Amino acid sequence: MPDPTDALSAVPVAGSRRAAPVVGHLRFYYGPMDCGKSTLALQVDHNHARQGRRGLLLVHLDRSGLPQITSRIGITRQAIEVHGHVDLRALVRAHWAAGQRVDYLIVDEAQFLTPEQVDQLAVLADDSQVDVYCFGIATDFRSRLFPGAARLFELADELQPVQVDVLCWCGAPARFNARVVDGRITRDGDTVVVADTETTRSMTESNHSSGQLDTSSTTVRYQVLCRRHFRLGDLGADVAVQGQLSFA
Repeated sequence: MPDPTDALSAVPVAGSRRAAPVVGHLRFYYGPMDCGKSTLALQVDHNHARQGRRGLLLVHLDRSGLPQITSRIGITRQAIEVHGHVDLRALVRAHWAAGQRVDYLIVDEAQFLTPEQVDQLAVLADDSQVDVYCFGIATDFRSRLFPGAARLFELADELQPVQVDVLCWCGAPARFNARVVDGRITRDGDTVVVADTETTRSMTESNHSSGQLDTSSTTVRYQVLCRRHFRLGDLGADVAVQGQLSFA
């Protein structure tokens, strides 16, 4: 006869538990530019590699324009460039077919993934036990979610804001990535424009794949602002702020 006290226990009786499936995890680390996302991505890769795990580094539209993950503190690692047409499941399976282990994925600039690619990462985590670590910006220069970031918010097992304070020129916490064109904030234009702060070059997603840079006379840079000054379009007294780095 069953023991009636079993119904009061939160733990099933011995022998009745089904084996829990082993799955990977999909994590999204997000924050504004200049908060150390790429540095953290490379640190996570280093920590896993030290324990004998094998992983792939993936990126789309790195600020350098090259297939690599670049940190603003000077650390750089080669990576695989994944455009919107790349099937990430097929990419991993191709490495398996070549006899290479893939225990985890590091995905930098994950905001530029398509929603379909985020779905593919979830499949790899659930069905193939691959741990996936995504790093990226949540919102664009209009303060609207990138499609890839939005899908990560919907699907990720863990959402982690990067715990490095980025400050507005006024000293308040900043998380809005303002696009500055010829010294003024703009709220129009292509969603994806990778720009530097010390040159007049800017790169859109369409000409990134072909290696073409727009070298017009327009100066494009990004500056992180608090919500109030982002709304007001106020860049502070000195709009030529040194140290405000590129958006990517």
